[in-house]
This record gives sequence, structure tokens and C-alpha cells, in this order.
Amino acid sequence: MQTDPLSAKFAALADPTRRAILARLTEGEASVSDLAQPFDMSLPAVSKHLKVLEKAGLISRGREAQWRPARLEPMGLKGIAEWMEHYRRYWDASFDRLDAYLKKIQKGDPDGQGH
Repeated sequence: MQTDPLSAKFAALADPTRRAILARLTEGEASVSDLAQPFDMSLPAVSKHLKVLEKAGLISRGREAQWRPARLEPMGLKGIAEWMEHYRRYWDASFDRLDAYLKKIQKGDPDGQGH
């Protein structure tokens, strides 16, 4: 069964190790051994995390002689950002309505009707 790209991205981001790897890659490309340093796991385990991130389109892997650097693919995060933007606008509007209601209550209008 094929997963849609957005679901694959969210599944990849569900793991804290993979989120930490992405955070590290914001500083620049890195090898598997560089990425493995802060974790108590084997290089093959880190490689598996990288494969998940690569399959989701969040990173890419290069090949320079014996070195296979991983690098962040910022456009891979674009779909997530666009999806979340819809909900950010919803919450912003909700908080604005709540703020207006709380201001009415503070002025002695408990039902918020302005009477």
C-alpha cells in the first residue's frame, strides 16, 4: 500500500531521533557517523532513520568518494508547512475571538453581549 507524501512526512517526523537528525542537518550536511554521535545507537540504526527521512523527501544523500553526506531538503518540509498554515490561521482567529471575549468580561459584560 502506498502512503501519501504528507503522511510519510508526518510518520518520519513522529520519531524524536529523526527530528533530532533533521535539527542537526539545519547546520549543514553530515555523515552517518557525525549524525550518530549524540545517540546511543549503532551506525546501521542511524542509517535506517536516514532511509525513512530520505523516503519521505526530507533529506537527500550524496556520494562523494567514500563519504555519503546527508543534507536537509527544505522543500520536503514545504508541504507540512502549508498544511499547518491552515491550522495556524484557524488558531489565530480563535485566539483573537477569545481575546475579544475576555476583554468584554473584564469590562463587566459576563455574557459578552455588550449590553
